Amino acid sequence: MSGQYWAVIGLLAIAAFAIRVTGLIAGGRIRASRHAWVLDDLPGLIVVSLVASSLAGQPLATWIAAGVALGVAIGTNHVIATMALGMAAFAGLGWLGV
Repeated sequence: MSGQYWAVIGLLAIAAFAIRVTGLIAGGRIRASRHAWVLDDLPGLIVVSLVASSLAGQPLATWIAAGVALGVAIGTNHVIATMALGMAAFAGLGWLGV
C-alpha cells in the first residue's frame, strides 16, 4: 500500500477517536446540566423513531402486525413474546393474503 492509503487510514482512525471523545465530553456536560433528563429517555426515543420510520410506506398488514406487537408489549412487557406474536401476526396476515 502506498503512503496515501496509510494517510487516509490514519485520518479516519483519528476522526473516529475524536468522535468518541467528543461524545464522552458532551455526555458528561449534559449529565451535569439541567438537561440530564433527556439522556434517561433517549434509548426509548431512538427505538420509537426507528420503528416509526421503518413503518412509513408499509402495507396494511405490516401496520396491523405492528399494532399486535404494541398490544403484546403493553400487556406483557416481554420482549420475546412481543417479537414472536408480532411475527406470527405478520405471517398469519400474509398467509391470509392481507
